[in-house]
Amino acid sequence: MTAATRTPTENTTPIASPGASSLSQTKERGRATEVRRALMNILDDLDVKNAKFEAVNAELRAEVAERTRSERILQQQSDDLARSNADLEQFAYVASHDLSEPLRAISGPITLLARRYEGQLDADADEYIGFAVDGCLRMQAIIDGLLAYSRVGRLEGTLESVDCNALLETVLGWLAPAIEASGANVRVGELPVILADKTQLGQVFLNLLSNAVKFVAPGTSPHIAVGAVQAGAAWRFEVTDNGIGIDPEYRKRIFGIFKRLHGREEYPGTGIGLSLVKKIVERHGGTVGVADAPLGGSLFWFTLAADGGTQS
Repeated sequence: MTAATRTPTENTTPIASPGASSLSQTKERGRATEVRRALMNILDDLDVKNAKFEAVNAELRAEVAERTRSERILQQQSDDLARSNADLEQFAYVASHDLSEPLRAISGPITLLARRYEGQLDADADEYIGFAVDGCLRMQAIIDGLLAYSRVGRLEGTLESVDCNALLETVLGWLAPAIEASGANVRVGELPVILADKTQLGQVFLNLLSNAVKFVAPGTSPHIAVGAVQAGAAWRFEVTDNGIGIDPEYRKRIFGIFKRLHGREEYPGTGIGLSLVKKIVERHGGTVGVADAPLGGSLFWFTLAADGGTQS
């Protein structure tokens, strides 16, 4: 019996040489170094960005603090202004109301004196009495104007549906003597129905129309046009005249209280009318202004929201 022959098993795993192993370790170390360097660069970038972020945050915090402080100051100033205006309105109301009684005590006897003794004294006495009567009338007009101005802010009138055509017809009736005396021609276009304080809106029309009748060149008959156009949610009313016009330099000034561009000898008045117009219109959420009329004179305009609210 022949003994079986055993063939040795061959080892097929290659045996790395010492040089190859060293090269592999060197490459691994190099890659690790690159990774560490990349990580360090990333961390450095993060530190720089964090520093910038903190700086920006600090600036934003400072800006927010400054804005908050400014808003507080503005609110305080607004509150102070509101209180000051309220105090001034209260003072104007009380002063004008309390002045009316002593003025009546003065004007009553002087008016009676003028009626009873006119022509019975010398010419100088008649002139002096005339000065006193005229002064009382002007003072009463100023007091009445101050009362009307102060009441705009004090009285919260109810908004109602106002037919502006009917209201303007009423106002023209009030002005009929002045219109007839001046020979004025007044044309009225179609006007809207809006929500407003009827009494105050009537004051706006009254002041604008009376000025249009009054401020014309001597010997000129006033030509006045009243109209309205819709602009979005608001109506723009216009009162156009052929009067003496207003220099652009003074177009904002004339809406201030007691601001006059002419002497009382030229054009009588108190200087309150246009300031009253501005206050009423702004109380209704509108704006007011003046421009040149197309054919000379002035074009006064004001806007009011159709529904009585604030215009957008």
